[in-house]
Order: sequence, then C-alpha cells, then structure tokens
Amino acid sequence: MSRLPLIGLDAAEMAESLGVPKFRAGQIYDAVYRRHVVDADTITALPKELRESLDIGMPAESKRFESTDGTVRYLLRLADGRDVETVFMPEGDRDTICISSQVGCPVDCKFCLTALMGLERNLTAGEIVGQVLHVAARHKLDPRDRRLNVVMMGMGEPLLNLPNVLKATRLLVDQKGIGMTERRITVSTSGIIPKIDELAAAPIRPRLAISLNASNEEQRRELMPITRKWHLADLIDACRRFPLRGAEKLMFEYVLLAGVNDSDADARRVTKLLANLNAKVNLIALNPGPGIPFATPSPERVESFQAILRRSMMCFVRKPRGRDIYAACGQLKRMSTDLVSLSAN
Repeated sequence: MSRLPLIGLDAAEMAESLGVPKFRAGQIYDAVYRRHVVDADTITALPKELRESLDIGMPAESKRFESTDGTVRYLLRLADGRDVETVFMPEGDRDTICISSQVGCPVDCKFCLTALMGLERNLTAGEIVGQVLHVAARHKLDPRDRRLNVVMMGMGEPLLNLPNVLKATRLLVDQKGIGMTERRITVSTSGIIPKIDELAAAPIRPRLAISLNASNEEQRRELMPITRKWHLADLIDACRRFPLRGAEKLMFEYVLLAGVNDSDADARRVTKLLANLNAKVNLIALNPGPGIPFATPSPERVESFQAILRRSMMCFVRKPRGRDIYAACGQLKRMSTDLVSLSAN
C-alpha cells in the first residue's frame, strides 16, 4: 500500500481513500486533528499494516526564528520542496497563529515584502491546516483549553484560493477534530469583490478583514495595483451587503505609510468612506524591510490618525510582533539569511 497524506481529508474522505470502515477512519481522524499526532506509527489502536500505509502529511520544519517578544516564525517545507511561512504569537490569555494560503502572493502591494516573491501556487486545504497543526503540536495548543485565533494574513491572497480556504475552515471548526470556532478564524483580503460575495454565501466561513490601506481610489490603485479591477465604491457596497453574525464586525486593516496615506485628511476620508458600516479599523504602522520604498510614520502621526477615526468608530493600533525576525505584518518573504544583520540596517 502506498503512503497516503491525511491532513486535509475529512473522516468520510479518509474512509473512502483508505478503504477502511468508518470507525477506523474515525480513529485516524481523531488522532490527526484532535490529538495532533505527527507520526502514524504511534496510533497504536490501528493494525500495523494500516499504520505503515499512512502519512500524516505534516509539513516539515525547515527553519525556526524566535523573537525577543516571544513570537516564533516558522519556515515550513511542503511536499514539493517549497517553503511557506507561519507565525506563532503568544500573548496574555490567548495565542494567535498567522498562516499562509498561497506560496507567494499575486496582489503586488507596494509596501509588502511578500509581494516581491510573486505567486508560485495555491496551497491545498491540507497544507493550510497543516500549518495550524504543526504549531499546535509544537506548542501544545488546544482551543478547548485556551483561546486560539487563526488569521489567514500570511503569504497569499486567501480569496484567490477560496475553495481550499473554506475546506480548511471546515476542518478547523469541526468539534470532533481541532475544535475551533468560526469567530476565532479571520481571513484577510485585498478586496476581490466576486469572492467576497462567494465567501458570504458559505455556510461555514471565517470572519472577514479588508486590507484598505488608502483613503481614495487613486491612492489605493497606486499602492495595491490588483485593485484596479474593482472600484473602491463597489468594494464598500460588497462590505455593506456582507452578512454579519451576532456581535461580528467587519475589520478594515490600514497600513500607514509616512507622508503617503497617513495625514489627518486621509483619516477624515476613511471615516467618511466607512460611515454606516458595522466596522472596526486596525491601524498598522509600516513594518519596514529591504526593497520597500516607504517609511514608518512617527508614533505621534499614528496617534493623530487614530484619534480622528475613534470619533466615529472603533479603531486600534496593531502592536508589531516579531519585527526583529521579519515576522510582522507585510514582512513575510521566506527570509532565511542573517536576520540580525538585516534588521540592523
């Protein structure tokens, strides 16, 4: 029997692929997703021949970088030899795992290191879930014991890989397996309008975050060229019709670039743009990197921008995590060279 990768399959798919009874598939499913088993040989409830035919499908840890703030950045090796980045961020009474949905990214945001890679390929549902399982096994995480958030804000544009993102979400929230909840999973998009509508129709879906990053259409097209396909007004309309659940809010992310999109006038335009939406805004002062032609605004400029937005809506400043190891927002580019010397420049 050939060895079959298991991560990415639900229990019914395991039974069909392996040709085993449902109860056997249930045992395997429990071991992979709930108990985070990384070696099939340790699933001793299974016959030896069956164990030897299985491959959990866990990504291999290629490199690991630890930040002074506790953040850990992983380079995870996929079956085809490509690497993706996954970031673990412990904080207080909760943990966050930032995962990738593609190898590279096609969006070409001018302030993002990942954009310099271009797109290599989509990740499978198993490769998406495998990142969560690797970090959970490494740090002994269980969403039933402690708050765990998963944010698809790593490498890639998740909505351009929506079928695999949605399947991964279904696996993450299955209470017989990993056991997360939909409200603890967030997907971030540059604003692919047709895919936002498709996401809205999914019976099981993550929360939605929109990378705004500009206060008007001309500015946004310059900073995020892919958005030239969709008008900003149409994006806001798509957000307005997006169905929210209970206390859910739309999240807008706004990367502040010194002297580009961080003025008080920009803040007032953002306030007007998001008026009448049930939304909150996360401000992100640019995390710098080699090859990025923008500067980080001063703390005073960030505070002024936030103060204007706070008059009308919830607005937070996202604390940078793992900046010294290139793990912060916009810095993921499979960096594996001398990080100390890079961060010192």
